[in-house]
Amino acid sequence: MNLNNIIDRIEEILSDNNDEALKSLLEKYHSADLAEILPQLKEEERIKCFLLIDKQKEAEILEYLSPQYQVEILSGIDESLASDLIMQMPHDEVADVLGDMEEDETESYLNKLPSKLSNQLRELLAYKEDTAGGIMNPRVLTINQEMKVEDALSFIRTKAIDDNIELYYLYVTDKQKHLLGVVSLRILLTSNLSTKIGQIMIRDIVRLHVDDPQDMVADIFMKYQYNALPVVDLYNRLQGIVTWDDVQDVVEEETTEEIYTSSGITTYVFDEDDILSGKVINSVRARTPWLFITLIGEFFAVLVANKFDATLALLPITAIFMPLLAGLGGNIGTQSITLIVRGLSTGQVNLKKAFKYIFRELVVGLAIGLLFGLLVMLTTIKWQHNIELGVIVGLAMVINMTLATLIGTITPFILKSLKIDPAIASGPVIATTIDVVGLFIYFTLVTTFLIKAM
Repeated sequence: MNLNNIIDRIEEILSDNNDEALKSLLEKYHSADLAEILPQLKEEERIKCFLLIDKQKEAEILEYLSPQYQVEILSGIDESLASDLIMQMPHDEVADVLGDMEEDETESYLNKLPSKLSNQLRELLAYKEDTAGGIMNPRVLTINQEMKVEDALSFIRTKAIDDNIELYYLYVTDKQKHLLGVVSLRILLTSNLSTKIGQIMIRDIVRLHVDDPQDMVADIFMKYQYNALPVVDLYNRLQGIVTWDDVQDVVEEETTEEIYTSSGITTYVFDEDDILSGKVINSVRARTPWLFITLIGEFFAVLVANKFDATLALLPITAIFMPLLAGLGGNIGTQSITLIVRGLSTGQVNLKKAFKYIFRELVVGLAIGLLFGLLVMLTTIKWQHNIELGVIVGLAMVINMTLATLIGTITPFILKSLKIDPAIASGPVIATTIDVVGLFIYFTLVTTFLIKAM
């Protein structure tokens, strides 16, 4: 699918006001393709195209779209149509969309929906968005352990007509909805029709709690590799299920947030979509806090350089190596912090083995520092014909890269032990710290071994 060509064709048809041709063109594409096409259009064009799409596809397209565009489209179409679409979407998706709307707009939609659906959505909205309760689908098929396999299969045929029912497993509960066991469809289909569910169900169940953080939910899915997991409350009553596609969205969201945080972009105030394509003021507000911190940190680097102004006056040639030392030190430090932060995030690295990884990265930093220090020393000697300067710059490179690696490795462990997101240490923080330390070491070496020897 050549997206640019499609957009050009759609805009050409829009300019001709040929609704029939536009509708015919849009019907050729899958819902996922249309969800990729619509955001490339202007808002009024997007709404017009959406209303021309086949009604059966509209709810599917909304599921594929990001929250920003879901809210925009639902707010831009007739409320009765929006209510119909909401009823066709999975409940967890609807809760996410309504949660991104203004409170009065959310209440307006809830009041237009059937009371049963409205009550279920209100319950979902009561959970924190980033918890198992916030991402679960409350529509789940349950059976009792006294049922026979034949009865269970008949029950599925009757109830599974609803598109919002996720059919991965059947959950066994008592009359009070307490979770007792689970039966996979494979086991159900291959068991004797007269066998009771209680005889084939699995009692040792991996379950989630409604208040489990979504990153913990993702870790559990990655560990056990299930297609779906049940969500229970404090009393072990089944509240819903979380499916693999919900977790896929969580992993993508967590990864995006980690990347933004490591770059010094604040994500807890604004959604990622809002930062990238929302109001300019929101993007400015999300990006400036850490830049101010970086500015303050770099002033310390300026003060370090100012402290050695006499050294710079006597040997101005030393100033040209400052970017070299700061750049390589910052890069190797960022590499170390990225490895450790990612390791902590995936569970590959943990606090109990902190010293092992710190020592290992220290050795790696020293080895790389020696390699680059030697290259810098030989290059400087050949370029400036000054052996002493070459040795000092090379030695500064070795120390700077080793310390940068050490700082980049230790910092995430310290933050993790303080229950602070380690990702905030990368980017601006590590670069500023290494700049200050690196300049201080370099000018101290120059002053000690070159200036005093003059």
